[in-house]
Amino acid sequence: MKHLIKIPIGFIHVYENFVVSIIDEGETVTKDSNNILEEIASKYFKSRSFVYIAHRLNSYAVDPAVYKKTSLIKNLVGFAVVSKNRVALSNAEIEKLFLNKPFESFTNLDEAINWSNMIVSNNNLNTLDR
Repeated sequence: MKHLIKIPIGFIHVYENFVVSIIDEGETVTKDSNNILEEIASKYFKSRSFVYIAHRLNSYAVDPAVYKKTSLIKNLVGFAVVSKNRVALSNAEIEKLFLNKPFESFTNLDEAINWSNMIVSNNNLNTLDR
């Protein structure tokens, strides 16, 4: 891990190709929370692609309007949700409709990390081809 960032609603772990968020129990991810993601994108991934992984260890809400703003982050090339909770995974399927980026759900963090590395690698290859 490169950096651990404490945010008002949880933590964000920053790695080479992705970030992993762990949001606190009972919180709500809002458009204001999304500003933090924009800051991380510009500070840690200035000219590189990355994937956001929501590791849903706790139960929390997400305002779907967040995804419209998230879709505008140019260097964000994918979004993953990790949870063993069927309700959380079911909610992720609905959230997927609001995001204009590749979006996958997983029950295991390692699978999400592998997918993230593949998405970033493919994106970097496509960028080199241009």
